[in-house]
Amino acid sequence: ALIHAADPEVRETIKRTVQPYFVLKGNICALLAAKDHVNLFLYDGGIVPDPEGIITAGHNNKTARTISFRREDAINATALTAMIKRIVANNRAGGWRKIKQR
Repeated sequence: ALIHAADPEVRETIKRTVQPYFVLKGNICALLAAKDHVNLFLYDGGIVPDPEGIITAGHNNKTARTISFRREDAINATALTAMIKRIVANNRAGGWRKIKQR
């Protein structure tokens, strides 16, 4: 519900036969289950600000970032929604490759 709250046009799909993806004019994010946590893989997460420091991995990747959630973790909905909105805006503008060329 949090991803859809960022933009009601976001659609869910399954890719790689098992992984839920959220898409709108390109990939936004994917949910990747692990034994004791869930990773939210943010496409283009590397080009959006993270002033709240919610990114937990992928800092060395050129574009993608990850946020890990454990059952007991509180979700910073405000920060996450802002990131999703920014990624959607980037997708609508042609994605990071097109933005980088400008």
